[in-house]
Amino acid sequence: MRLPNQKLSRNVTLINLLVSAAALLLACAAFVGYDQISFRRSMVSEVSVRAQIIASNSVSAILFNDATSARSTLSALSASADVMWAGICTAQGKSFALYQRTGTDRVPALPSIAPGQMQSVLFGNGDIVLARAIIFRGRSLGTVYVESDLSTIAQRRKEYAAIALAVLLASMVAALLVSWLFAKSVADPIVGLAALTRDITEHKDYSARAIPTGRNDEVTLLIGSFNDMLGQIERRDRALREARADLERRVEERTAQLTHANKELESFSYSVSHDLRAPLRSIDGFSQALLEDYDAKLDAAGKDYLRRIRASAQRMGVLIDDLLNLGRVSRATIQKEKVDATALAESIAADLRRAQPGREVEFRIEKGMEAWADPGLLRIVLDNLLNNAWKFTSKRGHASIEFGLRRDNGGPACYFVRDNGAGFDPKYADRLFGAFQRLHAMTDFAGTGVGLATVQRIITRHGGSVWAESAVDQGAVFYFTL
Repeated sequence: MRLPNQKLSRNVTLINLLVSAAALLLACAAFVGYDQISFRRSMVSEVSVRAQIIASNSVSAILFNDATSARSTLSALSASADVMWAGICTAQGKSFALYQRTGTDRVPALPSIAPGQMQSVLFGNGDIVLARAIIFRGRSLGTVYVESDLSTIAQRRKEYAAIALAVLLASMVAALLVSWLFAKSVADPIVGLAALTRDITEHKDYSARAIPTGRNDEVTLLIGSFNDMLGQIERRDRALREARADLERRVEERTAQLTHANKELESFSYSVSHDLRAPLRSIDGFSQALLEDYDAKLDAAGKDYLRRIRASAQRMGVLIDDLLNLGRVSRATIQKEKVDATALAESIAADLRRAQPGREVEFRIEKGMEAWADPGLLRIVLDNLLNNAWKFTSKRGHASIEFGLRRDNGGPACYFVRDNGAGFDPKYADRLFGAFQRLHAMTDFAGTGVGLATVQRIITRHGGSVWAESAVDQGAVFYFTL
């Protein structure tokens, strides 16, 4: 498998080199610094000893004003290659004797000795100048000055730099070797694992496996665990595909069964619509003909029986219509759009007033209400709810029907139809939306008990819910959301 990206190996190598180089540089700097400080101290000590010897040997020369003897004493410094210049001054600051290395004709800057001190040191640019007091029996006779060359220190710096560079190069080679070994044993397997993970993510091929390193270490354990995880995912993926295929097959079977059932339902609806209506129309028609043509031959009981037959036939016709409507709304395709709910309710209210112009009913319909729904199905919902309110307020001297919108915080828009009619016992509310369920006697309020079942079917298909609140003789409120 090709490893497209070796960032881990490069990063580990770079970090290893940087850490090694930084550690070596710090160690070399500390070593060189310590050596320089120690060497300077030894130089000061060496020059101080020379100055002390010269001061001791120059006491008699100063006392007897023998400059020749003083110069002879200073000439002994020619044996020290690092001494560049030396001189003796009297207590009055006059030059008494002088030594200069061949080719040197300058006088260095001279340090002054602080009161109570025996010597003073001044480091210059590449040299060191030490001043030593000449004391005889507690009296200062003069001062010895010795200038020593510090080129040895510079030479030692060059040597140390060469050694540090050699050690640094050797350490870098060692660090590269360690990094290479790390990459072979740790980084490369991890990079390979990352590349395999990327391929699996892109191609969803869970049968792939990482190659073990063959070593008994944590990387091998990681690869083994990763392969075990891939095995579990592969088995679950296979089971999921099989379950999906089985589910699709079952869905196809259920769809075929549902299609067949819908066709049978449509056939049944057609049969109900045509085959059942014809005998009902005959029963109703012949009953009416008997009442009209044989009115004189029928007594009061016979006429009452015929009226009951006609009423039952007509009620059966209404029931058939309601059942057909319930089946139709269950199968109808929903096409949602923005609907003017206010205008829809006002149109239904106007139809109710035209149907019974003698009733006085106060309609309160909120302005500006809109809904996202199928216009035809929403009209069926409002038609059923407002018709129910109209029906159950029929025994009120002052009937009131309200259609409005309640907006709860964060919840969906909740529409409601409120009336001051007969109401119902709330303990029977669970039966309210079932087909053919009635909470009032037919002699009190007519109806088939299918209207609210139709309402619930439509609201459910819109993804909403419908419920009611009421008390006996206290009116009712029907709420629904879309």
